[in-house]
Amino acid sequence: MTLALIAEAEQSGARVEAASEALGLSARTVERWRAGADEDQRRGPTTTPANKLSAEERRELLATVNAPRFRDRSPNQIVPLLADEGSYLASESTVYRILREEDQLHHRERSKAPVRQPPRAHVATGPLQVWSWDITYLPSSLRGAFFYLYLVVDVWSRKIVAWEVNEAESSEHAAALIKRTCEALGADGAGLVLHSDNGGPMKGTTMVAMMEWLGILASFSRPGVSDDNPYSEALFRTLKYRPEYPARPFADVTAAHTWVAAFVRWYNTEHLHSGIRFVTPESRHDGRDAAMLARRHEVYQRARSARPERWSRGTRCWEPIGPVHLNPGRPAPSTATAAPAAVVIATKPQRSALSPEGPERSGGGAPRALTGPERRLSAVASKPSIRSAVG
Repeated sequence: MTLALIAEAEQSGARVEAASEALGLSARTVERWRAGADEDQRRGPTTTPANKLSAEERRELLATVNAPRFRDRSPNQIVPLLADEGSYLASESTVYRILREEDQLHHRERSKAPVRQPPRAHVATGPLQVWSWDITYLPSSLRGAFFYLYLVVDVWSRKIVAWEVNEAESSEHAAALIKRTCEALGADGAGLVLHSDNGGPMKGTTMVAMMEWLGILASFSRPGVSDDNPYSEALFRTLKYRPEYPARPFADVTAAHTWVAAFVRWYNTEHLHSGIRFVTPESRHDGRDAAMLARRHEVYQRARSARPERWSRGTRCWEPIGPVHLNPGRPAPSTATAAPAAVVIATKPQRSALSPEGPERSGGGAPRALTGPERRLSAVASKPSIRSAVG
């Protein structure tokens, strides 16, 4: 069974070392099993540890920690207190282990027990379904001042679909960028998930009003969790560790815009992304990656046919990457499934969702009046920015 699981992982493109480590084995053990040894001869310890607590010592420990004077204290406090009294029963880790075995390790305070919420999961099966965005600092020549890079990436293709460099960080700039991006790409906001962290611009009134008006499903990282927005964080890491990244601060916002434009062009059209079988984000976004990977597979098949002695197993997996998961955890809501990929190219300019006429209604009803934040947003969104771009 173990060898079958490892073989299945190899066929999916995993290395033997990684698959073995996931099962708690070494690659050398897997090789020995494949050479004919009986599978999994591990039996575990056969002798009782010499330093194990005796039954009497275990009973004494449980009686002590369950005493009324220790009912509101944790083992981390009980052990030092016993040491102050000249008594040592066991270490903190041993006390925790025994309490866990006795099913006594529960929340006892009057406060509410902490609840660990898994991240909200979203699945992208094509472009323009799940976007991730964030804001990062770009250094300026003025000490203590920064430029702000707004960057939106399509989780399915890893393509940068929109970006903007501003001198301020605000929800108005972010809302205007998202609105222009949806209009330029012909994206159906009702089928789009927009993921971000919990920053002020992400949860500002103007941004929330814009997403509600367009029908975009907002998705946020869990409070206090720094790795719930991995695609944007990984992209910023790539950006700031490029060899071309300036060693000195940007002179002005125009210089920052020029450098980011060159980076986006390279990233989308030249960068072979490891997460999508080493094709460019733009080729995957446009659906050209399947043909490219098929050609690579043919090259490998011809090479194997020419020199079969050099191939002990199958060729490298060049199958296109399937669905992409953002923070797999709880099932995604039904509204996270977007329209088919045919909406990538807009056949004609779409009416602005915040125009005075309002969005089209399928039921033919009159559009609702704009609220105060939405009116302000409409004015901001209608102003073009010379420091922004839509992919």
